[in-house]
Amino acid sequence: MIARLKGDVDTIGDGWVILDVNGVGYLAFCSGKTLARMAIGDAIKLEIETHVREDHIHLYGFADETERDWFRLLTSVQGVGAKVGLAILGVLSGDELLHTIAASDKAGITRTPGVGPKLATRILSELKDKVGNLALGSGRAPHAKSAAGPVDTTGTGSNVRDAASALVNLGYSPGDALGAVSRIAAAMDGEADVQDLIRAGLRDLAPVEL
Repeated sequence: MIARLKGDVDTIGDGWVILDVNGVGYLAFCSGKTLARMAIGDAIKLEIETHVREDHIHLYGFADETERDWFRLLTSVQGVGAKVGLAILGVLSGDELLHTIAASDKAGITRTPGVGPKLATRILSELKDKVGNLALGSGRAPHAKSAAGPVDTTGTGSNVRDAASALVNLGYSPGDALGAVSRIAAAMDGEADVQDLIRAGLRDLAPVEL
């Protein structure tokens, strides 16, 4: 099982790269964002996800562990294969994916070519609580050292996380809590403190009286 490759970029194609590792060329499929960071002759490192099937062995390459772990998360959704997973990562960064899913932003997901409303709804539904757990630290963060990782631990991002954590402690699901607080923080242009976000979150999540 190949988990990582270091070598020189030999050839770049539409959705793939050939990496020369000590004279052996490895073809790896990559997202558009990862390919855009390469040039022929560059010495690079790729995190690799190896898929073994009866009729082929495919390597998928990622700029860092964050992107690889988002790929794994996305492809856990029924109907999201490797090609669609890479396409989504070519449009949305990990941070953008987190906030898109937390806010149940179907339009954000359907920006990806080939992802229609039905599949976008399934992605949002199946991943909502999973990304909530990642953002709030109750699950394994994709890559804590990555600047492009999904958790912002400073400024407004920290307030959102703390407020959402407080709502989870009150019994709300991680996905609902993070989604509500993220929407409120965006509407307030980042001016709200933690207590303001908690109070507004409670109002947002309160049952509607008939």
